[in-house]
Amino acid sequence: MSGQDCGRYEIRLEGHLASRWSAWFDGFTLTPGADGTTVLTGVADQAALHGVLRKVADLGVPLISLTSIQGDHP
Repeated sequence: MSGQDCGRYEIRLEGHLASRWSAWFDGFTLTPGADGTTVLTGVADQAALHGVLRKVADLGVPLISLTSIQGDHP
């Protein structure tokens, strides 16, 4: 992925996912939210982002929000 093709994203899901799911989400970091949610944060191009969203759908976990995070990323 080139830097121009990538974006940094925050995906908020309903419920808490165990940290063991982190590897399944293609390098996204899973963080439990104090509000009973799980936040996935990571850098992805559009194809990888769609793949992560398909995995969320496959799990049947409700998607609360998807946010593009502006600023520098690795």
